[in-house]
Amino acid sequence: MPPRRRFRLWIPIAVLLVLAAMGAAMLSARDPSSPGSGQSRRRQATSTVERRDFVRSIRLSGTVEAVDSTTIPAPRLRGPNTNSLVITRLVRAGAAVRKGDLIVEFDRQTQLAAALDRRAELGDLEQQIRKREAAERAARAKDEGEILLAESALSRAKLEMLKNEMIPKIQAEKNQQALEQAEATLKQLRATFDLKRKAADADLRILQIRRDRAENAMRQAETNAERMAVTAPIDGMAVIRTTWKTETMTEIQEGEEVRAGVPVLDIVNPSKMRVRARVNQADINDLRVDQKVRVGLDAYPDLTFDGRVAQVSPIAMGSTLSPKVRVYVVLIDIGGAHPNLMPDLTASLDVELARAPGAIVVPRDALGYDAERVFVLVQRGSSFRDQDVTLGPVSTTEAVIASGLAEGAVIARHVAARSLR
Repeated sequence: MPPRRRFRLWIPIAVLLVLAAMGAAMLSARDPSSPGSGQSRRRQATSTVERRDFVRSIRLSGTVEAVDSTTIPAPRLRGPNTNSLVITRLVRAGAAVRKGDLIVEFDRQTQLAAALDRRAELGDLEQQIRKREAAERAARAKDEGEILLAESALSRAKLEMLKNEMIPKIQAEKNQQALEQAEATLKQLRATFDLKRKAADADLRILQIRRDRAENAMRQAETNAERMAVTAPIDGMAVIRTTWKTETMTEIQEGEEVRAGVPVLDIVNPSKMRVRARVNQADINDLRVDQKVRVGLDAYPDLTFDGRVAQVSPIAMGSTLSPKVRVYVVLIDIGGAHPNLMPDLTASLDVELARAPGAIVVPRDALGYDAERVFVLVQRGSSFRDQDVTLGPVSTTEAVIASGLAEGAVIARHVAARSLR
């Protein structure tokens, strides 16, 4: 046979061999029990069945806050020109303080100067009052003496009137006029006496009011000066507040000017902390008081704490995402303390909803579903065979096998993906 003809006969045979090799490779990829490179991938996608405690939980997020805390604002002062205050001394952020320790102090020179001015004014007004009282006593004694003289003159005029029957008529008329004049003078002096006393009392009352005002202003200034030094009301740790300054949020510092009533710092008790979480209305029915919680800090991933649900709000609140969505506030008490456990840290919460001790636990992706049938792929030698199982409680990542599977069995993962192929 010529070489050219033999070459033409080998071409179909070579094509058939290539097609056969490709078909074998595709069958090997689809068959879970076929050997080869797919077997190494199956070893990476297997799991050993183990018996342990199964916990079904829900993941929440919240913000750490102190159970015992108080806010220290700039004092609200009484009197004029008390809108702004200058900080002269401020406790260091994060410092531990005891009840009664000085934590913040404001400039008190203005208040002390005002107190001294009011004290001097008060002393001057008291002197004026004493002087006015003495002058009034002298004027009263003089007026009372004039009234006594007028009464004596009236008595003499009445005695002279007894002589009118024995003296000439013109003299009798003079006695009558003298009597009338004495009566009018006495009446006028008595009326004037009362008016003078009322006027003197009014002048004295004006000075007393001015004195009381000066005394009140002095006491206000002294009280304001005392309020400039603020002490810690409880034991705890100092947390400096932030304020908007030069287009950024910065901590309040010594030497800065703040307005009255503005929060300057917080005193928190780090031994008792809790987490305030907002729970969607779809998950609130799963939460109960005293449920166990695993608390983790986003800023410190290696740091975890045990906690419990302390309070579940019975009233929902509006959500910032949508007016149709309602959220509930849940408070979780944190057990234990740590220097890194600080207020305003974000925390992740794993709330334990159910627990099954000593259960057969498998990954949820190892379950296969066929109508009402649930099965797993159990390794038998170099291949996998499906095996029916009965499910118990199921979480988002794991499932409890009530029956049909023994501890230590090796099962395949990603069963749903295998069934799709």
